[in-house]
Amino acid sequence: MKLLQLCKISDDAVASVVDSFDRLPHTDHKDGKYRLRRYSVVELRTSFWNAQINVEVEKLDHREFSQDEHLNRHQGGMVRNFEEIEDEVLQSVGMKEILLSFKEANKLHDGQEVEIHQMRVSTQKDGTAKTSPEGVHQDGFDYIAMIGISRHNISGGELLAYKTKKSNPFLNYALNGEMVMIKDDELWHNATPIVAYPEREEQGHGDWFILTAIA
Repeated sequence: MKLLQLCKISDDAVASVVDSFDRLPHTDHKDGKYRLRRYSVVELRTSFWNAQINVEVEKLDHREFSQDEHLNRHQGGMVRNFEEIEDEVLQSVGMKEILLSFKEANKLHDGQEVEIHQMRVSTQKDGTAKTSPEGVHQDGFDYIAMIGISRHNISGGELLAYKTKKSNPFLNYALNGEMVMIKDDELWHNATPIVAYPEREEQGHGDWFILTAIA
C-alpha cells in the first residue's frame, strides 16, 4: 500500500451512520467524559454476486482494548472495556463502504480481523478538548484509517501526519466525509484539539471512526 491515501466517503454512507454517534456512551476511563466510544472487532470478507461486490461483516466475541505504554503515554498499559458498536452500524451501508475501501487499499485477505473504534470528542467547559491526548504516536498496527463523519460547532480537530516522531507534520487536514489511510508502522500521527465557536454558546463535537489491522 501507499504510505498515505485519502478517499471520499459517499453522502449515503455518512447518512447511514451519523445519527448513531448521538448514542455513544460515556465511560469511567480517564478521557471517558469527553471522548465517547464504542469498540468492536470484526472479520471482513467479500464475495461477488451478479457482478457486484458483497461485503460480509462478522462481529467477533467481545474484547477488551489495551495498548503498550511505549505506544500510548496517556492510557497505555491500562485495560479498557467499551460497549460494542451497534449491529445496525456494523451492517450499515456506510460501514460496509468504509471497510471495503480499507480492504482494497491495503490488499487485506478475506477473513481479515479489523478493529473498529467509533468515537465522538466533545468540547468541555472551557470550550476545548484534546482530540489525541497521547500526542504524536503510532498505534502498533500495520494499517490504520481515520474517517471523519461529521463536525459540529468546532474548529480544529485536524489530522496531523509525520515522517518521524520529531519531524514537522507534512499533513494537516480536517476530515469531513473522508478517510485517510496510513501505514502505521512507517508514519506517525496526531490530531489538533477541537475548539467550540464561542459566539454560538453551545458545545461542539467531532465524530470519527478509526480502523486498525495487522497484516
